Amino acid sequence: QVQLVESGGGEVEAGGSLTLSCAASGRTFDSYRMGWFRQAPGKEREFVAAVRRNDWRKYYADSVNGRFTITRDNAKKTVFLQMNSLKSGDTAVYYCAGDPGDTAITTMKSSSWWTYWGQGTQVTVSS
Repeated sequence: QVQLVESGGGEVEAGGSLTLSCAASGRTFDSYRMGWFRQAPGKEREFVAAVRRNDWRKYYADSVNGRFTITRDNAKKTVFLQMNSLKSGDTAVYYCAGDPGDTAITTMKSSSWWTYWGQGTQVTVSS
């Protein structure tokens, strides 16, 4: 069982930066792949970024590639999402997710393939 707690959300002007953190409980954090999803009002939850458990390979949605960076610190049981050059379209509730296994990127992008979720943190980008 893993519990995930996000922090770092807030309001920022377009072009600004934010870093989200997700702290995990439990003793097996290093055996989990970790990811971030987001959900804007009236829209479905969408994949943002993920980092594999074994080789730490990273994957990004096309909409954030080159602007966002996902990193993990196994010693601190924390995963981060560094968000730069923020746009109004990035406004959403951001959710941290974890799962005890690696899978193909095609399935990784589906929220159905993630077992554990945080409560979410709001990110608002004003133009």
